[in-house]
Amino acid sequence: MTDDALLKQLEESTKDFSRHQAETLRSILQHQRGVRYLQRHLPDAGDHNLPIDAATFRRSVPLSCYDDYADYINQLADGDKCTSDDDHDPRHLLSVDPLVCFFYSSGTSSMKPKLIPYFDSTLSKGASHIAHQGSAAVLRKFFPPRPEVNKRLVFIYADSITTTKGGFKVMAASSFPLHGSSNPNRSLFMSLSSPMEVILGSNVEHQMYCHLLCGLRNSDSIDAIHVPYAIGLIKAMRVLESKWKQLCDDIEKGFLCSVINDVRMRDSVVEVLGGPQPDLSNRIRLIFEKKDWGGILNKLWPNVRYIRSVTTGSMKQYYSKLKYYAGEVPLVGGDYFASECCVAINLDIKQPPDLTRFVMLPTAAYFEFLPFDLAENNVVGEETVDVCGVEVGKMYEVVVTTYRGFYRYRLGDIVRVVGFYNSSPLLEFVMRAPKTSYEIVTEGDLMAAMENFQLVLRNTMGMAIEIVEFTSSVDFGSSPKRLKIFIEAKECDMILQDKLQESNLRKCCSDLEDSLGSIYKVQRNKGEISPLSLSVLKCGSFDRLLKLAIENGTPASQYKPPKIIRNPSIVDVLEENVIVTI
Repeated sequence: MTDDALLKQLEESTKDFSRHQAETLRSILQHQRGVRYLQRHLPDAGDHNLPIDAATFRRSVPLSCYDDYADYINQLADGDKCTSDDDHDPRHLLSVDPLVCFFYSSGTSSMKPKLIPYFDSTLSKGASHIAHQGSAAVLRKFFPPRPEVNKRLVFIYADSITTTKGGFKVMAASSFPLHGSSNPNRSLFMSLSSPMEVILGSNVEHQMYCHLLCGLRNSDSIDAIHVPYAIGLIKAMRVLESKWKQLCDDIEKGFLCSVINDVRMRDSVVEVLGGPQPDLSNRIRLIFEKKDWGGILNKLWPNVRYIRSVTTGSMKQYYSKLKYYAGEVPLVGGDYFASECCVAINLDIKQPPDLTRFVMLPTAAYFEFLPFDLAENNVVGEETVDVCGVEVGKMYEVVVTTYRGFYRYRLGDIVRVVGFYNSSPLLEFVMRAPKTSYEIVTEGDLMAAMENFQLVLRNTMGMAIEIVEFTSSVDFGSSPKRLKIFIEAKECDMILQDKLQESNLRKCCSDLEDSLGSIYKVQRNKGEISPLSLSVLKCGSFDRLLKLAIENGTPASQYKPPKIIRNPSIVDVLEENVIVTI
């Protein structure tokens, strides 16, 4: 299908959202009506002569979360056989389609990712194809291919492949095209600056270094830079800042430094280097020696036309830093695709995070909307509305029924309906939903407060202090409970020694507390919360969290630093790295 035909199909689908949604739900239920999960709630689901309308479905099948599927997913992962005397096919717990593998969720707040089953569904493949190929067509509309400059510097890491007890592979969704068969499709790598051996490596730090090295070697051929999440490019830039001299030396000699010890990766990168390149090395070295990192991406890769990554939600905090590195090169936004299903597509990809709007895809899944009250930091009851009931300006938690085994499943994403594109809701991603009603700040509250905190630091200390990363947790052991915020600053040891005197830091902490959201302020004024605790961490503390997450199965490409930590063991790791607490 041509790009024009794809875009036309996407456009047409948005013109009658309600009809397409009704057809999508009917298609899912007709196909999956025999599965065990549905028959628990719809005893007559197996009767194909009995239609199930949306009202009956929503009345009979309860809202669900991951825990409602955990036992079934564990049975599938373990390859367990049916233990009951009925004649249900044990494979048809959630879907009638064959199980292919599992995808990891990001799992960063708990440090243990969830397993999302991936079934071989023809219907789902069709819906996903339109979404993914439509996204690619949108990109090509803005940036038509250039045969003479055709390489992409892509920071992806397709390792973290494990196998369940039942013999099924577990991987990041982005890794599936590379591991979905016994022989990865090498044609996927033809446009990438890095060879397959780098992407399939097993050490993220070494892979990142090799991505940069291969990208620099192909500097004049790089058309675009891609990274799944903005944090991935920020981390790559930190490697570039600290390792540029070694990178230049490697290009000059045509050989890798001895630190990279993966033989297959070394050999593949040496082949890309193509022998000593002293002229290229000198040209790149002169750029670095100026120590001007503003617009560095365009200086190193003069033909790059865009940089693509997700910068909405918790990634929004990195946008200004990426703009600094990118200079005049446009930052292009991603789509709203979850591990469970595609949700919405970004048709205006050049918009900054504040203006990014996603057009819902009516054939991707069946969608419901659970009203959310920001003042209460919680959903309003358990009554959902469909597309006919959403109101512009209101916030909702997204609920999906997918082609691949999730029914009335709460995605945990809070969105705001900001309008309509034809008849499809136009969404603004707001934040991840709170896990419990006990949470006293939202991700949005914390990010806004930290943005203000950096300004206060600059004014109080008389210098620009860059907060590298931050997170929070609630200490329920304190009486009353206490919000704890952890920050890591660039060159924090020197800053603390020279500038962050205790009185100044305490004043900044007070201003930070005043910037937190309404839920926090109300409880604080009632005396239900102890004064805020602010801890400054050693440099590299959040890198340690990344390593722990990867060790626990989180794919490096999908890692998102948690803004609200709910796992006490993660808090313990941070506490071990505290320099000072106010």
